[in-house]
Amino acid sequence: MSDRQPTTDRGRIRIVGFDDAAEQKRDSDASSDTADAAGTTADPSIASRGATGIDPTTASTSASAFAQPGRRLENAWRRFRRNRSAMAGLAVIIVMAVLAVFARPITVSTAEVTITLQPFSLAPDDPTAMFVGPPNAPPSLAHPFGTDWAGRDQFSRVLVGGRYTLSIGLVAVALALCVGVQLGAIAGYFGGWIDEAIMRVVDVLYAFPFLVLAIAIVPILEPVPILGSGYWTVVVALAVTGWVGYARLIRGEVLSVREREYVTAARALGVPDRTIIRRHVVPNAIAPVVVQATLNVGTVVLTAAALGFLGLGLEPGSAEWGAMLAQGRSSLLRGDWHVTVFPGLAIFLFVLAINLVGDGINDALEPDRDGRDDRRRMR
Repeated sequence: MSDRQPTTDRGRIRIVGFDDAAEQKRDSDASSDTADAAGTTADPSIASRGATGIDPTTASTSASAFAQPGRRLENAWRRFRRNRSAMAGLAVIIVMAVLAVFARPITVSTAEVTITLQPFSLAPDDPTAMFVGPPNAPPSLAHPFGTDWAGRDQFSRVLVGGRYTLSIGLVAVALALCVGVQLGAIAGYFGGWIDEAIMRVVDVLYAFPFLVLAIAIVPILEPVPILGSGYWTVVVALAVTGWVGYARLIRGEVLSVREREYVTAARALGVPDRTIIRRHVVPNAIAPVVVQATLNVGTVVLTAAALGFLGLGLEPGSAEWGAMLAQGRSSLLRGDWHVTVFPGLAIFLFVLAINLVGDGINDALEPDRDGRDDRRRMR
């Protein structure tokens, strides 16, 4: 006969260690409650840290540092300032922009009154005035860049021409960004047939070379009464052909960002899709687009100069740098080198400066890129 006594614990599994830990936790909680009631806490900061041992003040400070949107821009600006080539390019762009703005007075005329927005004039002569000097005169003290075939001062024309060329590049890129970022973000966020429709349009436009498509669009836009022929026709043509690159680039970034936890949390809270795209998706996907847009300013300037050289840009006789190159072709064949060298040198300096600034922005926004490249080479 067995000596075992009946028990209610038969068939149960006991895990040793958890009961002791639970008893120790209860004992420690009881002792801490007693100490708090007696007022025997030696260091108030230790009690405020809680069971994790982390000071809430420090944790909140660290969290706020990561939550501040301006902190990332401050770090990027600090890294950008350490890039000497990028700062040199930025200095060149600022100098060229200041010279263009203050080249001649800027006035706005209405039916009754004329308002002068900028009264200064760095250009010695009117860029449209003919025979201010001998035709095709070489550079001299009176005319530092010489004169063209009509005796117009080349120095004044180069300064004023910066208004057209630089503003065409900036305005066309800004308009292309407004269209491309919105369409690309919508395509990447919603997907489905919306994504297919937008991306098929992008593929069709990508089938044409950038310059050839711009040449085809300029004659189509000239009969439009609002645009006419001239400055805005070139700007709109370059914006229509330039938005496709931004749409494709930001779509790829949005496809990754839309799967992040904060986007899922915003959806769960019932935030509207347009608010999620504007506040959460686009700001976290815009960095590569900013770099690409900065680099594309130089490309747009070159394209605008090419259109002016082909006679599809601004009106004949305007001081735009590409049109000046086209007007100086016959003078160059006669040995008058200064007619085309100085407008071409201005285009070269601006495009080079834009490329240096774009590379600097890329390095500032992606500080770990060089380290990743080095590790990839070592593999």
